[in-house]
Amino acid sequence: MGLEDDGDLQFLMNGGDLLKVRSGSWKKTRYYKLQEDCKTMWHESKKTLKSKQTFSVEDIDEVRTGRQTESLRKYTEESVEGRAFSILFKGRQKGLDLIARSEEEAKKWVGGLEKVISNIKNLTPQKKTEHWIYSCLRKADKNFDNKISQKELKSFLRDINIEVSEDYAEMLFQKCDKSKCGFLEGKEIEHFYEILTQREEIDVIYEEYAKTDGLMSAADLLNFLLHEQKEDVSQNDALQLIEKYELDENAKAKQQMTKDGFLMYLHQPEGLISNLAHENVYQDMNQPLNHYFISSSHNTYLLEDQLKGPSSTEAYIKALLKGCRCVELDCWDGSDGEPVIYHGYTLTSKVLFKDVIKAIQENAFKTSEYPLILSLENHCSVEQQKIMAQHLISILGSALITKPLGDQMPTCLPSPEELKGRFIVKGKRLDKLEDMFSESKTADEESVTEEEDDEGDEEDQEKKSSKTKLLKLAKELSDIVIYCKSVHFHGFEDSQDKQSFYEMASFKEGKAVKLAEESANDYIHHNIDKLSRIYPAGLRTDSSNYNPVPLWNAGCQIVALNFQTACPEMDLNRGLFLQNGQSGYNLKPSYLRDRDTKFDPITLPDGPWLKNKTLHVMVISAQQLPKVSERKSSIVDPVVKVQVYGVPADTTMVETQYIENNGFNPMWNENFQFDVRVPDLALVRFSIEDYDSSSNNEFIGQYTLPFNSLKKGYHHVPLLTKNGDHLSSAGLFVHIMVVDAE
Repeated sequence: MGLEDDGDLQFLMNGGDLLKVRSGSWKKTRYYKLQEDCKTMWHESKKTLKSKQTFSVEDIDEVRTGRQTESLRKYTEESVEGRAFSILFKGRQKGLDLIARSEEEAKKWVGGLEKVISNIKNLTPQKKTEHWIYSCLRKADKNFDNKISQKELKSFLRDINIEVSEDYAEMLFQKCDKSKCGFLEGKEIEHFYEILTQREEIDVIYEEYAKTDGLMSAADLLNFLLHEQKEDVSQNDALQLIEKYELDENAKAKQQMTKDGFLMYLHQPEGLISNLAHENVYQDMNQPLNHYFISSSHNTYLLEDQLKGPSSTEAYIKALLKGCRCVELDCWDGSDGEPVIYHGYTLTSKVLFKDVIKAIQENAFKTSEYPLILSLENHCSVEQQKIMAQHLISILGSALITKPLGDQMPTCLPSPEELKGRFIVKGKRLDKLEDMFSESKTADEESVTEEEDDEGDEEDQEKKSSKTKLLKLAKELSDIVIYCKSVHFHGFEDSQDKQSFYEMASFKEGKAVKLAEESANDYIHHNIDKLSRIYPAGLRTDSSNYNPVPLWNAGCQIVALNFQTACPEMDLNRGLFLQNGQSGYNLKPSYLRDRDTKFDPITLPDGPWLKNKTLHVMVISAQQLPKVSERKSSIVDPVVKVQVYGVPADTTMVETQYIENNGFNPMWNENFQFDVRVPDLALVRFSIEDYDSSSNNEFIGQYTLPFNSLKKGYHHVPLLTKNGDHLSSAGLFVHIMVVDAE
């Protein structure tokens, strides 16, 4: 890993004692060390069944220094700040809160772990495969003699997700056993590795273009980039790729690319399926906020379901680091006069409002520097609302918007660019924004009509809306609601006449979907100068999600999803906001911002939105797919699905045949064709599942991206887990072609 003489790495490999903190009464010393593969941490456990526990360094999401988690803040003294650190894992795995013996040692643990994580991330694909195969071979070598018998070879193949017949295993073994001594060692194992990792499909492409003494010259590579990848590049760009990715120094000196260098390039960002230019902010960020789709979370405080799941500041941190730009805070009266956040009338745990605001303040702009909307669902007494306002003002300071940006009453919402690094509060307001600029203030009263509770199911709503209730509102909290004043929706005509640009309505998913289906063009017009927030129905007690695409098609900006739930709907959200530098803001297409637009996603009348394209996808192969079952004998039978989401006329799905018993290097070579009428609103999702004839297929990995971010030509598709983390060695290899439809 290039860390041979690193002191911090040596420290990790020697290991040491750390105090593990679980609660006020559970604090125990445990021994931790990094194993020889530099990828696995071992720690002792006093549980009888778990005498040796390990976790993979690749499962670590982040290492956080200091008392930065809820439990460390709660269960430890300030005096251990310099010795404390936390290891947080991807997905649902519980984190580790640890205290080192000294500040010096804490620095070594954190520094060493960060180096190992970063080095594993930056290993070349070739090195990753070598590492992976090396650790599998070590596992297969049951008697630790550094030799592989035929039986061990078959067991190894099963470990890496390939099931072969006895005959094939024997044939493979004989082919590598050059010394005919009945086991493989040294060079023979290397030969076996070469056979295993050979990519026939890459060989074919490479040989087609390698016209210079069997290698690719810069001119050959340029030829490939122009004809296959349809890239607008010069010979200089080809030379740069050779300089960057060719591993053989002799070839590099001759400005040539070997097959290994070519494979290396295909695994790098330049060879991946998503347009590199879209990984930075590339859209106009100077338009009013309502002209953007905004990545938004519902019940942000929950880590799991909304009946009895835990509430946590950690849930806010996770959502913010995923680029979320609108978080929800359900605020209730707490004991000791401190407001709390939780899912009212349920068994979900509670978290202090001020702790949530601190966590938000610390993490708001780590992934995106664009404004963060705090959507308040306020159930507090006037006294505790005043405390909420104090916390918001004191913790967020000058970053909190407490008055309009200019000296005069604005006529439209400010832009994401103007609001960089700022917090916007969404909630009820006693008076109109205009009153801030007039002499006669009218906001002495302390109540507004509360016509819609954000939660509950549809039928409850019908009963409630006929009985409007008064909500007592603290002036201090009302005064910091500037650009996102919550109002009730009484129909499009009423909104057009009475709703100001800074007033926004929230729609439950059922109502919103109905409007998007039956009055799409009216909804689009409503969303051209006003913000709309959509939220899941209260009946979704398991925190499941609705399909956000029809609502984006109707121009709705704040389509709030349960970020804590891994599901295809969250994949779509992640896919849409993958572009524009993961800023959480995507500029809506022009026809969703034009006051005279005739666009309707359901009826699709003629207009500039119709850019009929034909998408050709060839699903070629996949590499190193993980097993979905813990059973050693279980081998995946992969099937690939390609889905297009967009306007109803574009929404479709195709799937390949399944490949039996091969998750290591399955090959399909199957072609598919899609007609895409409105590419600006289309998302493409590639997913791989383990085929099962008797029950539902099991999910292996997926990747979703905007149609307009697709690159043409031969590309690897990175694969993500259900939680959106990268599957480190796995990938899908495809060929993409987009042409104007006849």
